[in-house]
Amino acid sequence: MKANILDINGKKAKEIALPKFFSQEIRKDIISRILEIKKNKQPYSPSPVGGKQHSASGKMVHRRHVWKSGYGRGASRVPRKMMSRRGSQFNWVAAEIPSVRGGRRAHPPKILSMFNTLKSNKKELKLALISAISATANEKNLTERYERLNNKKVGNLPLIVESKIVSLKTKDLIQSLEKILGKDLFEVAIQKKSIRSGKGKLRGRKYKSTAGLLLVTGEKEKLKVTAFEVKTSKNLSVIDLAKGGPGRLTLYTEQAIRELEDKLTSSSKSQTKEVEEKLK
Repeated sequence: MKANILDINGKKAKEIALPKFFSQEIRKDIISRILEIKKNKQPYSPSPVGGKQHSASGKMVHRRHVWKSGYGRGASRVPRKMMSRRGSQFNWVAAEIPSVRGGRRAHPPKILSMFNTLKSNKKELKLALISAISATANEKNLTERYERLNNKKVGNLPLIVESKIVSLKTKDLIQSLEKILGKDLFEVAIQKKSIRSGKGKLRGRKYKSTAGLLLVTGEKEKLKVTAFEVKTSKNLSVIDLAKGGPGRLTLYTEQAIRELEDKLTSSSKSQTKEVEEKLK
C-alpha cells in the first residue's frame, strides 16, 4: 500500500510505501475497551473530619439527678456542644449530625468509588493503538465520525505532509492546511469554541469545543499552535486518536510515519524472536 506525501502547498511531492499497520483490521471492540480502561475521574469528597471539629460529646444523658443531664429540659438526644453555662444551666446547640447547622454530610461522595481499577495487557494496548491508526486511513470511519462529511468523498488517506510544515508560522500554517485538506476537511480541522446552552454554564462547563485536527509530528519536531491539537509520535495514544469514535481527522508528518514504523514494527519483531527462542 502506497501513499502520497504532500508539500506545504497541498501538491504531491513524492510517494512512499505505507507501514502495514495502516491497513490492519480495525478492532472497535478493543479500542472501546482500552478507552474505558483509560478513563479517569478527579476524586472529590468533603474533608474526613468535616463537621466533626468541635467539642460535642456523644448523645445527651437522660437520667435524673445527674449533672449536665438533658432530663426535663425538652431537649432531644443528639450530640450537643456547650456555648455557655451558668451553674448547672447550659446553653447547648446540636452538632455533628447531618440535620444541624455545621454538621457533617449524610452520604458524601466516596473517593474509593472514583478510582478506575480496570487493567489491560500490553498486547491489547498495542492492538488498540494500531487499530486507531488504521482507522485514520479509512474513509468509511472518517465520514461516520464527522456528520459534516456525510455523502462527501475523502481521498488521499492517510494524510501525510512533509516535515517542513512544522517550521511555518501560525498564519502560514493555517493557509497551508487549507490547501492540504481542502474546503470540506478544513471546516472540521479548526477547533471551534462555543458557549454551552443550558445549566451547564453554571456548573463549571461554560464552553464546549470541537476536537479538530490531530497533527502527529516527530519526537524532535516542535510546534506551538492553539487552532488544533499536536502530538508527537512517542506520546501518541488511543485516547488522542479514537476518543469519540475511531477515525479522527489526522495529519502525519513524514518523520512521524518513520518513527511510528520503528516503534510498532520493531517491538513486534522482538516479540516473535523471543517466542522462537523459547520454542528452541
